[in-house]
Amino acid sequence: MTTPFPAIDTADSPHVWLDSLHDSSQRLARAVGSLTEGDVNRPSKADGWSIAQVLSHLGSAAEISTGLLERGIAGDRTGPVRQDLEPVWERWNALPPLAQRDAWQTADVRHLHLLDSLTPPQQQSVRVPYCAGLLTLADYAGYRLSEHSVHAWDIEAALDPRATIPAAEVELLWKRLDLVATRFRDAGTLGRLAPAQLTLDLTDPVRTMLLDLGAELHLYPCEPAEPAGTVVGTAEAVLRLVYGRLQAADSVQVSGAVTLADLRSLFPGF
Repeated sequence: MTTPFPAIDTADSPHVWLDSLHDSSQRLARAVGSLTEGDVNRPSKADGWSIAQVLSHLGSAAEISTGLLERGIAGDRTGPVRQDLEPVWERWNALPPLAQRDAWQTADVRHLHLLDSLTPPQQQSVRVPYCAGLLTLADYAGYRLSEHSVHAWDIEAALDPRATIPAAEVELLWKRLDLVATRFRDAGTLGRLAPAQLTLDLTDPVRTMLLDLGAELHLYPCEPAEPAGTVVGTAEAVLRLVYGRLQAADSVQVSGAVTLADLRSLFPGF
């Protein structure tokens, strides 16, 4: 018998996503607040990025997102264009490492304050012109949480190898993991492995999922009829596997026609 994650109506519950976004922000602020320049120059778990560079990425994203949220509040549906974003990235990239840390926190607080200022009617009516299209506030907060939570782990795990993504955030991120998995899979590996259906036996919390490898890749909340293999691991570890962040110490077992190396290749991360 499997126990599903609690159902959450993303359209009606923006506060669930916003509360988790606050929690992720506060946790990261505690982790980096007292770091030295040597600390922030250490490699993060985001391939090729230092801790400071991850903070710069999060800070520039918070600045850009604040502007897009302001557009949405004003009723402007104009989405972002790259030529407007590049000067923002360049300015953040030019900051010294500790300044990137401090500027992240300033930009992050401003973004959260703007979210907190929305009235309940606005929370239901605002549409944010995001890079993924025109989004409800709950869907927008889902995108922001996915980025912030995983990149926060990139930093926390670099500072403490025992770090994990908190269970409450894992629960929410699994609800939109199909979107992430479909977008950030390696096409060549998918073509080599397909067609195949894999059973995902998740623990803590317990849940059985179907990873369907076909012309496209999808995650479904059911058991496969004829599984070619099985993946067993905690919901948190398998989530990070899909994000390309599985660690050597993580207990994830793969059996059948597909190997763990295949899945690492399928989900290279970003």
